[in-house]
Amino acid sequence: MAALEEEPKEADSPIPTEVQDESNATEEVPELAVRGTKRGIKSRQAQMLVIGGTIGTGLFVSTGQALAISGPAFLFVAYLIICFLVYGIVTAMTEVGAYIPVQGMSVAYYGNRIVSPSLGFALGWMYWYIWGLSVAYEITAAAVVINYWPNTVPVAVWITIMLVVIVVLNFLPVKFYGESEFWFASVKVFAIIGLLILSVVLFFGGGPDHTRLGFWYWQDPGATKEYLVGGAGGRFCAFLFTLIYSCFSFNFSPELIIIAAGEMQSPRKNLPRAAMHFMWRLALFYALGALAIGVICRSDEPALTNGGKGAAASPWVIAIKNAGIHGLDSVINAVIITSAWSSGNSVLYMSSRSLYSLAVAGNAPRAFARCNKHGVPVYAVAASSLLSLFAYLNIGTVSGIVFNWFISIINTAAFISWTCCCLIYLQFRKACAAQGIAKSDLPYSSVLQPWAAWVALVAFCIFGLLNGFSVFFPGQFTASSFLTSYIGIPAFLLIYFGHRISAKSDPWVRVPGSVDLKTELAYALADE
Repeated sequence: MAALEEEPKEADSPIPTEVQDESNATEEVPELAVRGTKRGIKSRQAQMLVIGGTIGTGLFVSTGQALAISGPAFLFVAYLIICFLVYGIVTAMTEVGAYIPVQGMSVAYYGNRIVSPSLGFALGWMYWYIWGLSVAYEITAAAVVINYWPNTVPVAVWITIMLVVIVVLNFLPVKFYGESEFWFASVKVFAIIGLLILSVVLFFGGGPDHTRLGFWYWQDPGATKEYLVGGAGGRFCAFLFTLIYSCFSFNFSPELIIIAAGEMQSPRKNLPRAAMHFMWRLALFYALGALAIGVICRSDEPALTNGGKGAAASPWVIAIKNAGIHGLDSVINAVIITSAWSSGNSVLYMSSRSLYSLAVAGNAPRAFARCNKHGVPVYAVAASSLLSLFAYLNIGTVSGIVFNWFISIINTAAFISWTCCCLIYLQFRKACAAQGIAKSDLPYSSVLQPWAAWVALVAFCIFGLLNGFSVFFPGQFTASSFLTSYIGIPAFLLIYFGHRISAKSDPWVRVPGSVDLKTELAYALADE
């Protein structure tokens, strides 16, 4: 094991030497010399960033559609299953990232280093464009939700205001981003806790009308529903739809943990800590949240799928209105806007760091690896911000259609990403075994691994293929629904095989014994 603590060779540095040299020759903009990102995210910020960055409109609003289609029992069970699957991804990638943390780290970086250059290349570019589009989705969702309150301000104005704030925050030093996201996320976390407490109060009849809800809505209109067809097949379709659709609420949370660790202080200690805090909060907010929604809101409520306007489609707001609690609906609406704003802030951070990581690995123009004196990859942030302009597509009569397109496209990318996370982790375990690194030598490991990774691998492969299964039923097919559900798969394969063609000498999969598990290890140990 002594070999693991050897100083890494200069050629093995994740920062290309030619980029470092170029920075010395760039006299016009010395403030943009390549310095690399800085570890400015504190442990408390990282923990709140991870859980808060994933609480967006999916948890507050999209759960309503899942409830309306499947019923409360299927919604709760689906969230429990997804929590377990995401747990498998989080613990797997935390095991990899905690062992060899590097500045600018990402899942794509580990895909390149552990599996193959082509996988890292395809993942990196997919992350960049999908997280950029996610900014557009979150901004659009927030702008639409604002219309819950009557106003004459054009949607374009709200989109512009929110976009400017998010972009400015991402241009500031990472410590400011971390602090702003800490408070953004804190608002959402306290709101969820408050809503869970409210659900318990309503469950026991503590509302203004003193009606004890209990599990009454599980009896009338019922615990489960049918979808697309009748009978047992319809109930299966309802559960399958909810299982796949509800993944949107969890999208890219494991990837956010890894990216944040790239600028985290003492990542070998704080990354596992942040991951574990994330897991219990995941169970608390998502699993219990899904149960609470099924208790306080009827699944046949018309406002869940039609007749609602913005946050009126939120099961939380509907339950508050039905309980006769005046004024709280507007408070929750404001929280939903904050949630979307915060999630947009996080995904732009993720998009820019993904592009930065690509440049560090030599898979993107070297300019995107340049950071200012505060460690912000300014060119990467600027390029990623351009993708958020797709939010303006929602200005017009087709805004709802474009909104749903974003959901389908993002879900497909998440299934691809999580499948690749499992492949990276399993290859990492093979490499450790081949190089004599015992599980006890790792700073973090999970007792459920590698079995949880195998289960997640199979599950997310199936989810990706069934993402748009409803379009294959009679009368359900539309070209837009089919394309947005599946176009992400050929797009990813096109990028992957395009790189394979241009890099024929690269291995399809690295031999476990040749996987680099040494570079930056000594620096990581010194940083503990």
